[in-house]
Amino acid sequence: MLRDFPLADRVAQHATCFCNDLEAEPADAGVVRPFRRVPTVEPRPASTVALLRDGADGPETFLLRRAASMAFAARMHVFPGGGLDPRDLDVDPPWAGPSPSSWAEALAVDEARAAGLLCAAVRELFEESGVLLAGPDSSTVVDVTDQSWERDRQALLDRTVALSELLRRRGLLLRSDLLRPWAHWCTPVFEPRRYDTWFFVAVLPEGQQARHVGGESDHTEWVPAGAALAQADRGEVALMPPTQVTLEEIATFPDVASVLSSPRRVARVLPWLARPRSGDEVVIRVDLDGRGGGRPGPASGLEVLA
Repeated sequence: MLRDFPLADRVAQHATCFCNDLEAEPADAGVVRPFRRVPTVEPRPASTVALLRDGADGPETFLLRRAASMAFAARMHVFPGGGLDPRDLDVDPPWAGPSPSSWAEALAVDEARAAGLLCAAVRELFEESGVLLAGPDSSTVVDVTDQSWERDRQALLDRTVALSELLRRRGLLLRSDLLRPWAHWCTPVFEPRRYDTWFFVAVLPEGQQARHVGGESDHTEWVPAGAALAQADRGEVALMPPTQVTLEEIATFPDVASVLSSPRRVARVLPWLARPRSGDEVVIRVDLDGRGGGRPGPASGLEVLA
């Protein structure tokens, strides 16, 4: 299913430059344009987690508003997440739940990358919300209310310790069974900062609380998925297409258990720019199958509409 999204102000200039460069006639080669597009960059692997809990109006999600000072997606409302750290690729992290080989099949990557993406998901969730999907065994989760856990969270943020080191020192296992694969989105090729992001869903563990920890965000809140979409429609919050689509999908379920049991077939979704042949309006277009995947657009990153 094709979907079109309006360009956010933060990327409109990059999109215009990108389109102008791709559509330039040979005769225009000597023309000095006011802007030049940033060279296409390789996307950085990343993980993000839609943390869920049941509410009176259906599943609620924990959303962060990225600080205005952030170079990527400033002031956008997002799920906890971030780029893969080299230390997330520990060859043998303490583990409970579906094996890296099972996750490799679900995420369509090799085992090392699958384990790294799960480590990144758990680490980023802890760094950005204080929720840790780990426990001393395969049936419990750790209590992180002790103040010493805040020092450990800061150590992860400072990159002075890897998640695998922290888990081993604490005698904990990464609870991969608490996560479910949801989608795989890649930032369009015209953007100067790009991420190749695997989306996961997880329920808030009993006994833990998600909280505002500052850092890259200046505001956090639990909000029903449908309410977040309504806020976006009213212009009260700003959502990137992957976040919006994920919220739309979650909002169709009556409770978190239904979300977690929903079958998904994760495949890479790569949005592209679409522009009329005669006209200046540019949109972001994406092809979605409703099950965590879709069809990629043109390799150039631009579709000129008839």
